[in-house]
Amino acid sequence: MPALPSHPDPMPDERPVGGAGSQSPVRGDPCGELRAAAHRAWCLADPKAKSQAALAIGDLLVAPSPLIDPARVFGDDLRPGRPALPRLVHPRDVPHRGAGTPAGRVALLHAIAHIEFNAIDLALDAVWRFAGMPADWYLDWASVASEEARHFTLLADELGRRGHCYGDFDAHDGLWEMAMKTRDDPLPRMALVPRLMEARGLDVTPIIRRKLEQAGDAQACAILDVILRDEVGHVAIGNHWYALLCRREGLEPQADWDELARRYGASAPKAPFNVEARLRAGFTEAELNRWQ
Repeated sequence: MPALPSHPDPMPDERPVGGAGSQSPVRGDPCGELRAAAHRAWCLADPKAKSQAALAIGDLLVAPSPLIDPARVFGDDLRPGRPALPRLVHPRDVPHRGAGTPAGRVALLHAIAHIEFNAIDLALDAVWRFAGMPADWYLDWASVASEEARHFTLLADELGRRGHCYGDFDAHDGLWEMAMKTRDDPLPRMALVPRLMEARGLDVTPIIRRKLEQAGDAQACAILDVILRDEVGHVAIGNHWYALLCRREGLEPQADWDELARRYGASAPKAPFNVEARLRAGFTEAELNRWQ
């Protein structure tokens, strides 16, 4: 499917760019323009600087009329700013992350921190990469970037309390590989990143939490509670925009999802599912039953 045009017809639930009564969308690169701020944050390599910049973007969202330039095209940068560490390896070479020992729990928290760090970039990428989207698209994904930065900060701080830092363990790059495959079109991006890869977190987080609870790690459990609560909303945003984009193109969401998965080399979700969380995030019982 081709990318949306620079000035699409209004989608349902679309809010005028910049909010009611706002000044015209800016051109250029002012500090307060949302998409430019997202691109700058995406380019930062230092994890602390990136997370602080993403949190600051959240502050832009509380302005009465956030400035958004939907027409600006930033180019086709392929990789966000990344620190020298962690070293990225094949998933099979990532270290064991069992919850039964202190060392295993640190490795597990590092793996989750890596997911959240990637999630910051994925949300920022959705803000700056896709021109011509409704204002609510940019506001939604900017809010997700800010919350993902908060998750990463919680995890990085907890790693620090345990004598480690982000980058101490090898990690893999699976999330970003799918982001690059879908960089030309927001519809497969929604189908295969929030609705597939990020939604998997809704299923596995309670399992991980139970293991941490059995190990008596109350602090790690509290962090996962925050992450799971927010991730339901993030996946719901992906479901919302996937449905709107399908409706705009006259596509049937379930059948089209199957075609997109085949086209981009993705596998269908695998049970067991956290059905309650997935339903709250906008999946239907019918589509969950298809994947059982």
